[in-house]
This record gives sequence, structure tokens and C-alpha cells, in this order.
Amino acid sequence: MFADWQFAPPAPAAYFAALSEFRRVTVQTLYARGWRDPTVARGLLAGAFERAHPEAMRGMSNAVARINAAIDAGEPVAIYGDYDCDGVTSCALLATTLRALGVVPRVYIPDRFEEGYGLNAAALDTLADEGMRLVVTVDCGARAVAEAHHAQERGLDLIITDHHELGESTPDALVFINPHHPECAYPFKFLAGVGVAFRLAQCLLRSARQRGRTVLVSEGDLLDFVAIGTVADVVALTGENRALVRAGLERINAQPRPGLRALMRAAGVTPGRVDAGRIGFALAPRLNAAGRLGSARAAYELLMAEDDAQAEALAEELSQLNTQRQSVTASVAADAEQRALAASMDVPLLFAADEEYNAGVIGLAAARLAERHRRPAVVVSLQGDEARGSCRSVTGFHITAALDRCADLLTRHGGHAAAAGFTLPRGNVDALAERLVACAADLRPAEGWRRALDVDAVVRLSDLDWSLKRELALLEPHGAAHPRPLLLVQGVQVLRVRSVGSAAAANARHLQLRLQDERGRSWDAICWRAGERASEFGAGAHLDLTFHLIEDEFAGEARLQLEIVEFRAAV
Repeated sequence: MFADWQFAPPAPAAYFAALSEFRRVTVQTLYARGWRDPTVARGLLAGAFERAHPEAMRGMSNAVARINAAIDAGEPVAIYGDYDCDGVTSCALLATTLRALGVVPRVYIPDRFEEGYGLNAAALDTLADEGMRLVVTVDCGARAVAEAHHAQERGLDLIITDHHELGESTPDALVFINPHHPECAYPFKFLAGVGVAFRLAQCLLRSARQRGRTVLVSEGDLLDFVAIGTVADVVALTGENRALVRAGLERINAQPRPGLRALMRAAGVTPGRVDAGRIGFALAPRLNAAGRLGSARAAYELLMAEDDAQAEALAEELSQLNTQRQSVTASVAADAEQRALAASMDVPLLFAADEEYNAGVIGLAAARLAERHRRPAVVVSLQGDEARGSCRSVTGFHITAALDRCADLLTRHGGHAAAAGFTLPRGNVDALAERLVACAADLRPAEGWRRALDVDAVVRLSDLDWSLKRELALLEPHGAAHPRPLLLVQGVQVLRVRSVGSAAAANARHLQLRLQDERGRSWDAICWRAGERASEFGAGAHLDLTFHLIEDEFAGEARLQLEIVEFRAAV
């Protein structure tokens, strides 16, 4: 086990009294998460958010002026995006905006396998040869120093909008918009790429109306793109991100566009019941599957589809790709795990490289290894003389900073604390592995990296009911830095336990339990990917367990269920 349970101090009596209209579990959860002012806590549950001022973002006014000049002159405009869900939704959002302003942009999404991540000189050459003079990036470009210089040489005006961490120097673009820029006074630094693109779109739409133009697209029409891209990119769902996703979910559930309606049908998601979890586990993976196994163009076309028949065909295509992606990911993860642990089960960083690894799923494989073994993981696809890698990390090990220390071995790299990607000459792979492992060994705590589980409230099973579930739902949407409420119940009795799921691999099996509360009522519980732990206890055992209270549907009937995160024998 790799989890330490951490408990916040109990809320004082005055805090409970000030929020007496809410259940004690809800109030303790608010207090545990740092909303110690009752007025602020009540506003959070009501969905109150501070108004954003996108025009305050560094470079925004210059970007709007240059794009408006292109619109007025009938100049061709290109949008250059990434091939993941954040990038594709960013492309769709900005393309929708520009179309509403009278421009049909050229949307360029690089091929993951042929071009790799980010701006590349060959693509800029293609756009210049096509007659483009203005290129706007979304969700990429933060470290494209050489490419920005190449754009200048080709006579391209380059506007970079991105959210990734900066390198040692900033690209010399016509305009550089990134909340992480040291001269950017914009207060919220954690927007996804689609969030930055949305702020640009807001300013363009407001500018058009100030200039007396009639625009048929509103800012609210774009929020579904923002919600999907933000959740998919696993940025912190706090502050502005939480506000944007919450508003975007309302839009999706009230007026889904044809592509999203088709995607929901293909994913088995009930219309009107889309939340952040269903985006993260059902919708976003299908949009991402296109870029992982082929061209991300299909995902973009689905989001832009206006015809139901076209949308249905594209949604089915993405679902089939997602099924294929799941199989390929499982295969790569299993092989990478075996290779990484072959020399030692105690290696501080997992590193695996092979020619057979599909570059589209190495990030997912690395994520599985990092989660399962609670160590940084790097999976590399060897492609001729070049290698492409993807990294996932754990709290306490900043993977992009570690790559910065290996910059002399790399062709390019980028990312943030928890995830990163890179390319390098194939001949440097072994040296990179050695250096990253040494770096991890220097920083690994003596007891290893352990997952800290922040328990929001201690409960009894008899406290759980639909009223509490609805009240806790006021804290949604949940995601990175704002997870679902984690509750703890102690000494609960197990009536039945069994392993369920695929028998193909131990980590594909799940643990299903039947529990009994202090009043004799029984409860269903599930613990994902823990099937191999079924032998640790049997019927009659008493457990302490941390869990999320979830809604499960069986035979058309909704019921409450415990989604177990971690369990231990009761003390």
C-alpha cells in the first residue's frame, strides 16, 4: 500500500453553527478544504465566482488588434493546435469564433507520428506556401523558440497562446500569450490551453460588438469546448477553471451540439447527466483516441459537425478507435512494466523503451505505471534514429524540472510538474535513463513516494443517504486539486467479498464487497483494480476504508454505492 491518510482538524462549533443549513459532513468537508470563512464557503456551494478580466492578460490587446486587422483585410488566418483533447477543443473554439467574425480559418493539427508535439518548421513552411500570413497557436508554442524565428523568416506573423511552463527563453513571436509569463499580471495561472483560447475568443467577440458588428456566436456558446478541454487536460479545477467547467457542463446538458450528442450516444452517457467524471472517463478518451492512433482531424470534425448523420459516423469511428486504444495501452503498459522492473523491483524511476511501443499511448502507459508503483515513469517509443518519450510523475518529483537537467541530451521537451514529453536522438536514450534514475534516487524519500489521501470527514454508513449525496454534489465539478469528497468509515463489517472483471491480468480485476452498517443495513462497494487483494480478508472481517459516495445504476434503478479508494484492517 502506498497511501497515508491525512486528517484535517475538526471544524469549530461556531463554523458548524454559521452553516447550520447544511449537513455536518458537508460543513466539515468545506472546512477541511480551506474555506474557513462561512460566507465564502456558502458562496462556493451556490456557485459564486469572481468575474474574470481577460483583457488583462499580457499580449491580449495586441493579439486582438492583429486578428481584427486580418479580418478587415480579408487576410487568411491559420490556427495551429495540438492533437490532444485540449488542443482539439481549442482549435474548434477559436475556429467557431473566427467563422462567426467572417473568417474561415485554416486549421492545422500536426500528426503525432510524423511531426510530433508542437510547432514545427515544416508545418510553418506549408502554411506560408499556402498563402497564410497570420498563424495563431492554441495549446502549444511555449518553448518554440527556433520555430518562432523560422516563422519570422517565412514572413509569418505568429501569435502564440499556450498554458505550458516556459523554458529558459521565450519565443520571439509577434504576440505571446501565456499566464505563466513573468510579465503577465493575469491572476489565475492554471488555465488549460482551451481556457487561454477562450479568453482570446471573449476579447475578439467583445471587440467585434464594440465595433458595431452583429455576431451570432456568444461567449456562452463556446463553454462546452472549454469544459471538455479543461477536464481532459487535468488542470486544477479551482478558481476560474471550476467556474468555466461548471458553466460548460450546464451548456452541454442543456444544448449539446450535434457532435457531442452523437459522442454521448456512442459512449452510453445519458443526455442531461454529463458531469466532469463522465467527460474524463467517457467523452474525452474518445476524442483523444483519434490523435493517439491516427489523425486528430476526426475529433475536430466531430466537434464542428452540423449534420447528425456525419456526427454519428464520426462518433462511431472514435469509439472504435478508443476500444483499440485500450487494448494497445494495456499491451504497452504490461511490457513496459516488465522491462522497467527487470533489473530491480526497487528502482526509483521506471524507464522502458522499445521499437514496438505505439507513440500515441506511451503517456497512458506511463500513467498506469506511475499510479500502480507510485514512482515516476517514463515510456519511450524508438523510431529509427529518433526516440519520443512520455513521462508521468508523483508528488515530490517535478518531471519537467528533471528533464531540464537533461536538456543536453534532448532535442525538445516540455510539460509541467506531473507530466511531460520529449524527443531525443536514439543514441541518447540509455544516458537519459541513467540520468533520470539518478535524479529520482537523489530526491526519493527514504520511505518512498507515498500517496497522501486527504480525508475530508469521518462518517458512519448510516449517515449516507440521497440528501447527503445531493448536498455534496454542490461541490462539483471535481478534478485535479479539487477531488471528490473523500470520506472515512471505521470498523465496518464485510458480509461478502469477491474479485470481478477480466481474468487476463491481475490489475484489470476489481474488488466487489458487500458491507453492513451499525444498523444492520447492507451496502455495495467497489474497489477498482484491487482484485488481487481479495485474499487479504474474508466475510466477517472489519475494515477501515476511505471512499467516495457515488450513484450507481443497475437495471434502470439508481442506488448509492461506496467507491473505495483504500482500505485497511480495522484497528
